[in-house]
Amino acid sequence: MKNDSPEINLESGVDEMQIRNTFIPPIGIQKLNTEDNRTTTNTNFADHLQAAIKNDTNLTISKHAKTRLEQRNIEISSEDWKKISEKVTEAKQMGVNESLVLLDHAALIVSAKNQTVITAMDRSETNSQIFTNINGTIII
Repeated sequence: MKNDSPEINLESGVDEMQIRNTFIPPIGIQKLNTEDNRTTTNTNFADHLQAAIKNDTNLTISKHAKTRLEQRNIEISSEDWKKISEKVTEAKQMGVNESLVLLDHAALIVSAKNQTVITAMDRSETNSQIFTNINGTIII
């Protein structure tokens, strides 16, 4: 019986088998729009949101907060995210751990300690809510 396994040179530790370096493109990274031959990036709402925030701030958005922002169709401009980040940093320096951030159209619970948006809701939902474990409020 013939042995087809690759030979190994034990002295040099190098495998004599030839390996082909074949490029396999990642799935779902880009898709081709055949109507006008433009290539578009296939990203979801959460990716766009995180990219917009990361451009101007040092805030992180939790998975829960991303879901809430998307479900409730809450859009916060890059300028507002920058203001929120600055005020959260300022609040952290003043000893605030958890803060309620109020905007005209939204309310966020933010961990100043971790620089993380914990949850989000539409401002109309805040009318009958009780917020606990908050030791600071930021109004934008």
